[in-house]
Amino acid sequence: MTEAHPWRRYVALGDSFTEGIGDPEPDSPGGHRGWADRVAEVLSSSVDDFAYANLAVRGKLIRQVLDEQVERAIALQPDLITLSAGGNDVIRPGGDPDVIEERLDEAVSRLSATGATIVLFTGVDVRFSPVFGRLRGRIAIFNENIRRVAVRHDALVADQWALTELQDPQMWAADRLHMAPLGHHTVARMVLDTLGVPNDLQPRSPEPLPPRTWRRARTEDLVWAREYFVPWVIRRIRRVSSGDDIAPKRPEAAPFPAGPRGPAL
Repeated sequence: MTEAHPWRRYVALGDSFTEGIGDPEPDSPGGHRGWADRVAEVLSSSVDDFAYANLAVRGKLIRQVLDEQVERAIALQPDLITLSAGGNDVIRPGGDPDVIEERLDEAVSRLSATGATIVLFTGVDVRFSPVFGRLRGRIAIFNENIRRVAVRHDALVADQWALTELQDPQMWAADRLHMAPLGHHTVARMVLDTLGVPNDLQPRSPEPLPPRTWRRARTEDLVWAREYFVPWVIRRIRRVSSGDDIAPKRPEAAPFPAGPRGPAL
């Protein structure tokens, strides 16, 4: 078998973005697929002994990722690590990109000691969002800090800010906070390109949803505010997380795609 890449053990860390929320798949662990699973699918297709773990849990702040996921990742002895953390911090009231940088630097410093290839993520350019657009400047600072951490530790950067396809509303799930299957697919393509891994994932496949009428769009605005935005604000006030009591969907590095009895390595 021709080897398209050098990696054998991939561990993904982070929050709902990496867990795959917004990309439902009943047959996947946890009921979600997501960009990280999609990347693992491609990486596993060209090597026989590939293993994958996903420790990400929705709602986690960067301090929780540090405390709950970093040492578990190191124990799995990965040679490829993706880390997307800090997004939940930066959109919270008073979120400080410089504090996030300090914690991210601590995490990457510990992870880089493994010798693994590390991939970090910038935030999305949210100028298209009527809710999060006001945070665009803060996210831009957050992104520059991520790039600085990446240079410091010789990490790769998967640049979502430059991925202009994500400006398309069809890339986003009904809650407008998580990516739809098309968004996860698009990010997977970008991550593989960042790694320099050849792949046959095609742009805009899976197919996008049909165009929306103005009336339908306004109706969806009202539904979104009632079902997603207001509950999100209430959770912020109560200081609770959507990830409380949620376990990682792939806690062990196992062959991928792993069958129902696939052994942990």
